[in-house]
Amino acid sequence: MPEHSATNCLVATGNAAEEGGARGGWFIGHFLDPARGLRRSEEVEIKWGTHRAGETKLGYGANATATTLSILVAGCFLLEFPELGTVIRFERPGDYALWPAGPRHRWTAIADSVILTVRWPSRAGDQISMPGT
Repeated sequence: MPEHSATNCLVATGNAAEEGGARGGWFIGHFLDPARGLRRSEEVEIKWGTHRAGETKLGYGANATATTLSILVAGCFLLEFPELGTVIRFERPGDYALWPAGPRHRWTAIADSVILTVRWPSRAGDQISMPGT
């Protein structure tokens, strides 16, 4: 495997942690320049989220149309859905949550954590930020 990011018409390689750094971990989606080739997509967006212990998303977010899947790679992580009265605790690699468009949510890293998040479709303006309370 090459040590650098490469793209040709059929295969793209790289490092999710490095490439997502400029966009809060998001390295595939509609928000990338078309020159990024296969990484630019309106069908899906993918995030390699690296979070330090104690880090919290201060406000809530919700999606108008996208379904979201978050999977714990390492660490301990909480997802909170206040209107659903649900707090999900990820403790083992592979623990996941899958939710449809609509519910507002936020997260907290209990320990240093890595979360892989997949959201589909990838649309501009679909994520709505809301104040936390």
